[in-house]
Amino acid sequence: MLCICGCGEVKNNADTIQFASWGSKSEVEILKPLLDEFEHQNPDIKIEFIHIPQNYFQKIHLLFASKKAPDVIFLNNQYLPVYANAGLLREFTDSDFDKEEFYPQSLDALSWDGSVYAVPRDISTLVIFYNKDIFKDKNVPYPHSGWTMEEFLQSAQKLTSLPDVFGVSFEEDVLFYLPYLMSFGGGVLSDDLTSDISNTPESKAGLQFYADLRSKYHVAPLKSESASATMAQMFLQGRLGMYLSGRWIVPKFREEAFFDWDVAEFPKGSAGSVTPLDASGWAVSAQSKNPQAALKLIKFLSSKEAIEKFTESGLIVPAREDVALSEKFLDGQKPYNSRAFIDSVNNAKPTPVSVDYRIILDKTKAQNEYIFNQ
Repeated sequence: MLCICGCGEVKNNADTIQFASWGSKSEVEILKPLLDEFEHQNPDIKIEFIHIPQNYFQKIHLLFASKKAPDVIFLNNQYLPVYANAGLLREFTDSDFDKEEFYPQSLDALSWDGSVYAVPRDISTLVIFYNKDIFKDKNVPYPHSGWTMEEFLQSAQKLTSLPDVFGVSFEEDVLFYLPYLMSFGGGVLSDDLTSDISNTPESKAGLQFYADLRSKYHVAPLKSESASATMAQMFLQGRLGMYLSGRWIVPKFREEAFFDWDVAEFPKGSAGSVTPLDASGWAVSAQSKNPQAALKLIKFLSSKEAIEKFTESGLIVPAREDVALSEKFLDGQKPYNSRAFIDSVNNAKPTPVSVDYRIILDKTKAQNEYIFNQ
């Protein structure tokens, strides 16, 4: 599905730029008024908003191939290398925007070969969501800052009450077990992007710890025990004491959770509490015929005022430090410990991503599927 719409009245002699993004209905409802405001402030520029809610990157690939790429493209760090390496994105210079306003990790995540190719909107790390009611019922202390992998396992064991409640979530997508590998000193791809490190002793130790949650300790559900329910659904059903996920799930939990809940940093392994850090942001197509207007739009969308609008929904961890450390993010709504997202950024590591990272992920997922389901 692809929806193209103008955002405001067409002005005579106005420069038109196209802007593509994914996003839910609620996210688009935040974005469209911002685009209207930009047009109001810049009557010489008209925005054609291309909303692609499904198969986003597949359609962006086709637009680039047909030389019809939008001027401004919302991207994430996992696909950015594909376009940057092919020379399809405009490199941002130091004069284009103030890099000091953003978390350095977000800039690193949206860089390729030493250059920044997208201005960050948000950063994404993984934290432990936990059901406070189950913790209270089982008389288990809440997770604390600096808790260890051993304490995490002990809590999961005490929270488990089969067949109704499991201590912790379990997912077979690489994203959700990468924190275990990283916190034991391993990972999937080396920092220099040259080698697969998923079979190093450190990675194997993290992978084994994760697999044991399900197969040895049975504190995480088997596929047959979760059936068709997602881990998020099981958490909302009160069937998980702890759930590993990111900020994107917060609006859903605020609306649907019937119990008390909060978040904590991922536990410390032998290498500390290390989670992968991903980021999303706005890039300019190298095919753009009006890069200056495109850059002006990105400066507007990445301003403090605009990022605050995205932040108020609870959907993102803002990449701008001034917003992340403000009441707009630390606003007293659930999760009350939103600072855990910020603290995890300091220990997180930008996910090493190569041009063929998607292929590497598929291979890693396939080779570990047997381990998880023995």
